Amino acid sequence: MATKTQQTLRKTYDKARRVNPRPITGKETAIELLETAFGAYVGRQERTAFELMRRSLEENAAVFLTLSGAMTPAGLHQSCIIPLVETGVISAITTTGANLYHDAHRVLKHHIREVNPNAGDIQYRTARIIRIYDLGFAEEVLLDTDRLFSAIIRHADFQKKMTTPEFHYLLGKHMNAIEEELGVEQPSLLSTCYRRAVPIFVGAVQDGSIFLNVVKLKKLLGPEFKFELDINEDVYEMAAIQHYCRHHFSKRMAVWILGGGVPKNYTLQGEPLLDQILNVPTSGFDIDVQFCVDPVDNGALSSCPAGEGHTWGKVSADAVETGSVYVHCDVTAVFPWLVHALMQVKQSKRKPFRLMDKMKDAVKYLDVDVQKRRKELMATIEWSVNEVR
Repeated sequence: MATKTQQTLRKTYDKARRVNPRPITGKETAIELLETAFGAYVGRQERTAFELMRRSLEENAAVFLTLSGAMTPAGLHQSCIIPLVETGVISAITTTGANLYHDAHRVLKHHIREVNPNAGDIQYRTARIIRIYDLGFAEEVLLDTDRLFSAIIRHADFQKKMTTPEFHYLLGKHMNAIEEELGVEQPSLLSTCYRRAVPIFVGAVQDGSIFLNVVKLKKLLGPEFKFELDINEDVYEMAAIQHYCRHHFSKRMAVWILGGGVPKNYTLQGEPLLDQILNVPTSGFDIDVQFCVDPVDNGALSSCPAGEGHTWGKVSADAVETGSVYVHCDVTAVFPWLVHALMQVKQSKRKPFRLMDKMKDAVKYLDVDVQKRRKELMATIEWSVNEVR
C-alpha cells in the first residue's frame, strides 16, 4: 500500500504539465513557442525564466537588474537593457564600470567589430586591436573614451563626495547633452538611465577604466580635484532603496541576474544588511531569475542558486519554492529571445518607478527605522572576548 508521501507525489505528478509540444509552423509568437516548445532541460529553465519575468510585471514588482561580463561591447544593452529601461520594466541596475565605459565607444562614433578569436593575440597587439573574445576595436577607441570621461569628470558638479548612483546619474546627464549635440541615434545606457531616473550602482567602481581616469585626474590636479566616492553611503543607499520599494509601490521586488560577479552580490546584500546588520525586518527578494554559465558546485557566488541565497536572507522562502530559476546558459544566447517575448506582454509598458528621484526620501525613510533601533544596535558593537569564553 502506498504511503502518504507516495500518494502526494503521485497526485502532484498527475497534475503536472504534460510534455507534448505542437509541431512548429513558423507562425507562432515568441510567447506561444515558449509555452509549447520548451518542455525540458535548459529549455524548460528558459521557459520558467520567462514566466517569472512576466510575473514580475504582473505583480508590478520593482525589478533590480544585475549585469556583469562584457555585455555592452556585445550590444546587449542596445538590444535588451535600454528598451527595458525605456518601457519602465527595469527599476534599478547594478553593473560594472567596464560596461558603462565600453558603452561610450559608440557615442564617439567608434565601431566594435566581429573578429576571429583564433587569429593570434600577438598579431592583434601589433596591429593595435583590442580583443574581447570575438569582438574587437582599435586602441584609439580607448584613448578617445579616456579623454571623454576625463573631460566630463572635471566639471564643477563632480567636485564633491557622492555615491555611485549620483556619479552615474551625473555622467548620464553629461552624456545625454553630448549625444544631443552630436545627433547620436542610439543613446547610451548612462543617458537612458538619467532620463528615466534609474539608479546605476557599481559595487567595484575602482575596477574599471572610468575610475582609472579619476586616478589620473587626482594625481594631475591635486587639491583642485575634489571628486570623491562615499562607499559607506553607497552600500546604505542600496539597502534604503530596497526598503523603500518594500514599503511603497507594490511592495514586491524581483532580481534579474545576468551573469554573476560583484553586481549580483552587491544587489542581494542589501537585504541581509537590513535584516541582520541594521535589525530592520525584511523578507528578501520575492522573485529571483538568474542566467549564468558557471557550475553551482564550486562554491562561487556567481552561480549560487536562490536556495543558497535564502540561507543568507537574500531571497524569500516563497522565492525559493515558487519564484526562482537558475538558467544555465550564456546570457547573450537567451536573454534577447526572452525580452522579445516579454515585449509582447501588456504589462511591459508600465509607469517607471524613477527610483533615483526617490533616493533621498528612501535614505530618510530607512534612517527613521534605524534610529528606532539605535539602542539595540549599539549593543551589537559593545562586544568583548569574555562573551566567547
